[in-house]
Amino acid sequence: MMTSWLLGRRGPSGFSWSSTADQVTQGISAAGLTAIVTGASSGIGAETARTLALRGAHVIMAVRSLPAAQAVKDAVLAQAPGAKLDVMELDLSSMASVRAFASQFIDRGLPLNILINNAGVMAIPFALSKDGIEMQFATNHVGHFLLTHLLLDTMKRTSHESNLEGRIVNVSSEGHRLAYREGIRFDKINDESVYSSIGAYGQSKLANILHANELARRFEEDNVNITANSLHPGSIITNLLRYHSILDVLHRTLGKLVLKNAEQGAATTCYLALHPHVKGVSGKYFCDCNLYEPSANAKDMELAKRLWDFGVELIT
Repeated sequence: MMTSWLLGRRGPSGFSWSSTADQVTQGISAAGLTAIVTGASSGIGAETARTLALRGAHVIMAVRSLPAAQAVKDAVLAQAPGAKLDVMELDLSSMASVRAFASQFIDRGLPLNILINNAGVMAIPFALSKDGIEMQFATNHVGHFLLTHLLLDTMKRTSHESNLEGRIVNVSSEGHRLAYREGIRFDKINDESVYSSIGAYGQSKLANILHANELARRFEEDNVNITANSLHPGSIITNLLRYHSILDVLHRTLGKLVLKNAEQGAATTCYLALHPHVKGVSGKYFCDCNLYEPSANAKDMELAKRLWDFGVELIT
């Protein structure tokens, strides 16, 4: 990735570190497609929603902050008055909120072609969610696991009736390499005495990759026309490091010289959501719109299966 940035080299996809969401979707029509983007009120989530809407998709912005999302929607409509965006409330740290969102979406009778599991928190102090689950694991993984689980029948029906490939995109991070040594601490998820904010973040991002990989395996096994992939969006300027003051200052000052902006950060997400180059590609990890090699833990299919079973226990 650093070489790609320094030399500006394009990968096999034809895109690179500096490519933007607009560039990787140029000339691609998403008309007739419906997409859900979590965390679409700011950062790469907002840029992803904007790009998909400008390409013609009906975008559901699933967010905690309705006013912030409305501001993003208004800005998109000012740019493209015919864009189709809806704002719906979703708090991924609450299973009740996830269930309410899914129920409301399903009741609307809409199809679902694209699900982008983007929202997340990073390296926060130890806290438990309303459901008694460590907050980073609850928000970054469990909430998205439950959301995907509840919407899968709609996605399967949509892909079958439309004869179009459905796509699930999990926004992970190279931070998955910072997970605890054992990968997922199943028996210590909520143990504050061994909590590391960075380790827990890495654990949740590792879970995003494993979730996509297990979805891909199940889709192939069941001959379902849906793909599932994960990605590292690149290091971008966000508010995710607000709990680490020194790192946050460096991130927002010197980081401007070397980090991606939101338009570049959303490129890989939009590439996986729309580009024909990845039709039929599933269970892979991407960076800068190109295939990338994740950690050994991220390729462990037994760990992926165990995580799936663990997730089912948590949500039921």
